[in-house]
Amino acid sequence: MAFSLATWNINSVRLREELVQKLLREEGPDVLCLQECKSPVDKIPTQGFADLGYPYMVARGQKGYNGVAILSRLPIVEAGAEDFANLGHARHIAGRLENGVTVHNFYVPAGGDKPDREVNEKFGQKLDYLSEMRDWFKAEKPEKSILVGDLNIAPREDDVWDHKKMLKIVSHTPVEVDLLAEVQEAGSWADVTRADIPEGLLYSWWSYRAKDWDAADKGRRLDHVWATGDIRQAAHSSRVLRAARGWEKPSDHAPVFATFDL
Repeated sequence: MAFSLATWNINSVRLREELVQKLLREEGPDVLCLQECKSPVDKIPTQGFADLGYPYMVARGQKGYNGVAILSRLPIVEAGAEDFANLGHARHIAGRLENGVTVHNFYVPAGGDKPDREVNEKFGQKLDYLSEMRDWFKAEKPEKSILVGDLNIAPREDDVWDHKKMLKIVSHTPVEVDLLAEVQEAGSWADVTRADIPEGLLYSWWSYRAKDWDAADKGRRLDHVWATGDIRQAAHSSRVLRAARGWEKPSDHAPVFATFDL
């Protein structure tokens, strides 16, 4: 069974309902994982998605902040939701497909502006969240699983527009990159995107602050698709839909895609 999957920080699913519909119509992923939905689950505009052939959804939501959802045209059932670091935030949802694959959809805290937990509580929360992710995967080794989402870390030097300038910027600091590597190792996760696109600069996020984001191209690869070792060889066709960043009233993130033959 082959199926395609996409992950996208939508930055308000209700505000950008039409963009989600555009992606579903034009790209047609079998599974779409959304982050930063900024909506209670019962307010997510599911009917329009169902009309396009996506009748299934598992989600966690909250008013105005965070929120994660998995839309699917394949049957999917909820497989859990974790509240790491006891933040009380809707940042994780897991769903299981009929082929036995579990999809984990994460929205890791951004971490604020200063990479110092002593003066920035949000940075400490981010580190604690990642630490608990690591410990969870170490204790409950995932199998036949895919992890996607806005992990808010660009780990590689070529995942940011300027490695040296970004070393003290939240999302690319050594402490974050090292901790994300620990999360990856704990679950024996493989970076599917970089397995398919091993070389060159690659971004999925461009700041709203840039007047011309495309020309400036000061991006970061914050959005990821990982797979456990038992299915990593089944993944292929990874890509970032950069064009979506230029759509009308866009999210500051672009969708990231992968296909799995299982």
